[in-house]
Amino acid sequence: MLTASDETSWADLLNVGPAQIRPFSNMMPPTDVKDRHVANRQGAVFALADMVLVVTSMGVIKQAGATFPAIQLVFFRAIVGLLLIAPLIWRYRSDVFNSRQVKGHLGRVLCSTLALSCNYAATAALPLTLVTVIGFTRPFVILALAALMLGERILRRHWISTVICFVSVLFIVKPGSMSWDWGLLAALGMVLFGSLSVIQTRRLTGEHAVVLMVFYTIGLAILTAIPAAFVWVPPVLDDLPAFLIIGVLAQVGQFCFLRSHQLAEASILAPSAMS
Repeated sequence: MLTASDETSWADLLNVGPAQIRPFSNMMPPTDVKDRHVANRQGAVFALADMVLVVTSMGVIKQAGATFPAIQLVFFRAIVGLLLIAPLIWRYRSDVFNSRQVKGHLGRVLCSTLALSCNYAATAALPLTLVTVIGFTRPFVILALAALMLGERILRRHWISTVICFVSVLFIVKPGSMSWDWGLLAALGMVLFGSLSVIQTRRLTGEHAVVLMVFYTIGLAILTAIPAAFVWVPPVLDDLPAFLIIGVLAQVGQFCFLRSHQLAEASILAPSAMS
């Protein structure tokens, strides 16, 4: 469990002390991290906040998924997110248009769109407990990809704890006794594409957090608009609260996710990378 030491307060961990009153003006990743442990703690706190937001939204997604296709829910999530960050898009428009990592953003958006669509589809089709348990296999995939694609040095204790978690998931799920269907395949796609999205995010750590959010949200809306149109279910006014809850929680969670991976190493965040 995370605790704040005498030298490091919770305000320091969250980077929201008096010296950081302007929360979006200093959202660049740290350039001179003297204490990697402090940065990892900061990232872990943001990752924990992201996890709480994701878990909170799953119940709403489960209920809405009984009426609306997963791709349509992802589209609504993107539209609500765009409305929330519209002022930031205008404020940081020069940073967005001058980004030199457009290809990296596109790769991340594609992986994230597939991961989120699979996540919503699996949540609608499977019991929430099963989706959550399958999600616990993601740290194993992230560690492997971080070592292969990012060249990060993975400590033995990280491998041991992750393997124990992976074996525990296999013991609980018992894949040999399960029937393979679209819901289960969607859950596996959620793990694979979500892990690739994490790696892509780590490759973009030199970017401003707002730029990352803008590319992600706009890309998500564009990539899901046409598929959603083919399976569109007309919503009614009573559906609006659910869309707003999903969109707000997801957008705030996205910010926490980005900050966590700007600050901490992927090998540190892997055990909590469930969003």
